[in-house]
Amino acid sequence: MTTPTFDAQAYKATTRDQWQSAATAWDNWGPTIEKWLGPATDTMLDLAGVSTGCRVLDVAAGSGGQTLVAARRVGPDGRVLATDIAPAILALAEHNARAAGLTNVAVRVMDGEQLEVEPGCYDAAISRVGLIYFPDRIAALQGIRRALRSGGRHAALVYSTPAANTFFSIPISVIRERANLAPPPPGAPGPFCLGDPGVAEQALADAGFVDVSAVRLDAPVCLPSTADFVRFAQESFGALHQMMAGLDQAGRDATWAEIADRLKAFEGPDGWVGPCEMIVVAGTAP
Repeated sequence: MTTPTFDAQAYKATTRDQWQSAATAWDNWGPTIEKWLGPATDTMLDLAGVSTGCRVLDVAAGSGGQTLVAARRVGPDGRVLATDIAPAILALAEHNARAAGLTNVAVRVMDGEQLEVEPGCYDAAISRVGLIYFPDRIAALQGIRRALRSGGRHAALVYSTPAANTFFSIPISVIRERANLAPPPPGAPGPFCLGDPGVAEQALADAGFVDVSAVRLDAPVCLPSTADFVRFAQESFGALHQMMAGLDQAGRDATWAEIADRLKAFEGPDGWVGPCEMIVVAGTAP
């Protein structure tokens, strides 16, 4: 194996394509995702100061689970703008808002590293499991800071370390071994790139935020069985499929079989409970 060179533009194009393809499946798993990430989402909104009448910017909004929660919090006098790089998944966020009767949500296709919004016009900004996938996190965070009014708050939800998130790190390690993939280059985006102590806080500070803090939360992934989680991952985790691109069908089938076998360790009398630890990192725009 050789250490790969990192092409940020190719990575973003691949990421957009992954979410274009996985959009419907991810949205179909919405109830499971909200059960999993709901409590951490509430903490993110609390730390961002999202309340009645707020103007909120949602960066990398996906199909909008957290967008809808924010829209209900801000009420009819508030506004939420949901942005994402993938049009297909953002269209689902718009559909979900309309289906929920929320008229205070707008959507706009946008690269999170190049936010085209009016400076200083938002009270709060949020990003749920999005910041980790930006090649230039500082540029993204600086753009978010510029979008906020002075005193506005940003909060992002990210994964902590691989050891605390074995529901995800085990599949990744199995795929890396079977596909003979080298570790990502240092500093590259990925699920755990902000997970080590102090890293997420430093990123916000480097982007100019003040009063930076972070909270770590247990967020176990709970499903009836190992097979249910594997189906969730197969249908919704586009990045895993991208990692398997070099394997033939037999190789992919064997990889998923090994993943399922190793994840059975988390199955018990209460069903399948995958270990997951999230970080909510937050700061204030000066």
